[in-house]
Parts: sequence; C-alpha cells; structure tokens
Amino acid sequence: MSKAKNAYQIDKEIETVYSHLSSHPDVKKGLAYLEADQTNTLHEQIELAEISAPPFQEETRARAFMKKLEELGLEEVQQDSEGNVFGRLRGERKGPTLFVSAHIDSVFSMETDVTVTEKDGIYYGPGITDDARGLAALLSIVRAFSHSGLKPEADIIFGGTVGEEGPGDLRGVKAFFNEHPEVEGFISIDAVSPTAIVYKGTGSYRYEITYTGPGGHSFGAFGTPSAVHAAGRAISAISDLNPPVDPKTTFNVGVVQGGTIPTAIAEEAKLYIDIRSNGKKELDQLDSRIQVILQEAAEMENRKTGQYGDAGIRVDINKLGDRPVGVQDDQARVVQTAWAATEQLGLVPTLEDALSTDANLPISIGVPALTLGAGGDGGGYHSLDEWFDPTNAHLGPQRVFLTILGLSGIAKTTLPLLPEK
Repeated sequence: MSKAKNAYQIDKEIETVYSHLSSHPDVKKGLAYLEADQTNTLHEQIELAEISAPPFQEETRARAFMKKLEELGLEEVQQDSEGNVFGRLRGERKGPTLFVSAHIDSVFSMETDVTVTEKDGIYYGPGITDDARGLAALLSIVRAFSHSGLKPEADIIFGGTVGEEGPGDLRGVKAFFNEHPEVEGFISIDAVSPTAIVYKGTGSYRYEITYTGPGGHSFGAFGTPSAVHAAGRAISAISDLNPPVDPKTTFNVGVVQGGTIPTAIAEEAKLYIDIRSNGKKELDQLDSRIQVILQEAAEMENRKTGQYGDAGIRVDINKLGDRPVGVQDDQARVVQTAWAATEQLGLVPTLEDALSTDANLPISIGVPALTLGAGGDGGGYHSLDEWFDPTNAHLGPQRVFLTILGLSGIAKTTLPLLPEK
C-alpha cells in the first residue's frame, strides 16, 4: 500500500533548488529531449530484453550495456570482478558521488524465449519491464545530459548491477559498495511508476534445510527416525508462529522435497524457507526462533524413536540469501528531493511501503538511497506474460533526471543536495 502525504514538508533549501531548476533553460532542454527520445529508448529496451540474462549468466547483456555506456562518452567505463558495468560523468568539483543504476539480470533461464512482441501498442516479453526498462531509461538520461550540455556539480556514476533477482542475492550492489566507499548516494531505476518513491527495503533470509537419517524399510525397520517426519515436525512448528504485523514480518516454507517410495523410511528431506521483515530486529528474532525449531524437530524425531547422535536424524542449515533491511526517515533529504522532483513534473508523489530492491544494501549501511520507476506501465512481472505500456513513458526518466540534478547539483548553478559523509 502506498500513502500520499498531503502535508509533506520540503526544506526551504530544496524548494529553492527546484525553483532554480524549473526555470533553467538547459534543464528544460534535457526534459524535452527525454520526451523526444522515447521511441529510441523503447527500441533499446526491446533490444536489451531480448538478451537472456539470468543471475550468474548476465555476461552477454552486460557487454551490450557496457558498449552503450562507452558510446555515450562516459569516462572510466569498466566491468568489475562481480560483473557490474559502469562509467563516470565528471562533476565540476569534488563532492558527494551519486551512483545511478538499473539491474542487468532477469529472473528467466537461458532457455526461455525472450522474444518481444507487440499488440495494440502493448509490448509483451519475459523481462521487457523488469529491468530492461530501467536499463534503457538510464541510457536515455545519460544522453539527456550530453544533449542539454548540463554538467553536474559532483560526480555521477551510471551503471548496471548484476544479481538483483532471487538467487543473485544483491551480489552486484553488495560488491559495488564494498569497493566504492566514496559513493554517498544511490538511485536504483526499477519498476515503472513516475510517482512512487521507494525509500525502505524489506529484508529477507533464505535457507536450504536438509534433514538426513539412516533410512530403512517402512515395516522391517519401523521405529527408525525419518528425515521426512523430522521435516514435517519443523513445518508444523513454523506454521504455528505468529510474527509481528507491524513491521510486516513473514515466513514461508516454499518447497518440500524428500523420500523415495512409500515403503522406505526417508533418508533425506529438504525444505526451502523464506523469512522477510521490514524491521531488522523482527527479522532476526524470527530467524532465531526458526533456527531453534529446525534443531528441535530433529531432536524430537530422535527422542520418539530412541535414536541419538550419529545414529539419528541430523540437520544441515544452508543460508542461501541475505538481503538487509533498509530503513530511512520519510523526511530524509533524499526522499524530499525525489518528492520535489516529482512535483516539478506536475505529478502527485507517493511514499511507498518497503520493497526488496538494490537500494536495500546502501540504505542498510547508511547511504541515502531510493528506488524510482523507469516510466510507462507494466505488469505480469516474473512471468512469461510480462508486458509494458509505453504511454507517457518519458515521465519516468524525466523524474529520475530531475532527482539526479537535485542530488548532484548543476555546475556553477546549484550545490548538491546529497549530504556528504
């Protein structure tokens, strides 16, 4: 659920900056360019969407995106050891560096047909919106800087991150911020809304749980502890938990695997568990309780059958994912800046509830960060029926462009609103 702030307060400094931006001829030129560039942006969006890029297999799309950054004239265009690609737009002076990115990966396997089709002005294809739209919008914004002649007051790094989706576990943005402590602000271009401001991140832990035991014949070895029975005990106990409603905290045993045939006591069973929360303390408390339940399930199965230690059920807990919780005040300067940029376009901004995006990581380490939409409309995310509607799609890049100008400043005109460490 989103919420509009009818009485949202903007600092006088931010109001003054956007008053200057509203009348700046080069800013107007950049905004006009972004609207005129949308046919080209859509073509690039389709081009990138039709390059398969599941997590850990993003290389082909990354190379294509990197080549486009080079052609746009950014400095120091490179690919890091994790696979992220990025380049720098130099500012007038040394100041707080802003990183603006979209994610290169999609959720679809290499075998998925990612051909994009069009019907009645709507474009269909796996990954056409998430996040091929973000990548294309970013390229259009870089072109707008070049076309308008605007130079930022402080450096901006434009790029694409790998591993944002599912099993990628934010590996790209984690690596980037580990290697770039000088970056003091972040914008992730993801989803489509030109009005929504995502400034909080839902944290999550994901686990593969494996129960193993001796197994045996269901009749002849009756009484031997069962891996499946232990897993069932764990599932039952987890399902009885009552996590907090506020901040929203959830759990899910999403996959259960185990056993071979009805006449065999199961030697192995696997569970895949997802735990999420909008609060760090609540996430960790739920995690700790589930850890105890997983161990107790093995012990209970062993006690029931009189088996202990190596002769009974053992449990292995393998952590597959760790997405940090991100919490910022709704009056944070970065949020106010995005709000003012949205209103500059005559749109009504909304502050969104927490989501899981690349912005989770920087927020969790104290770096001001946002996730802003790339424009247009979309649906069917993470499905073969994903679609994109380009109607008024220019509003997304325009809003991000204005937010960047506020945070990074315009050379010899406005100072960066992004606070320095």
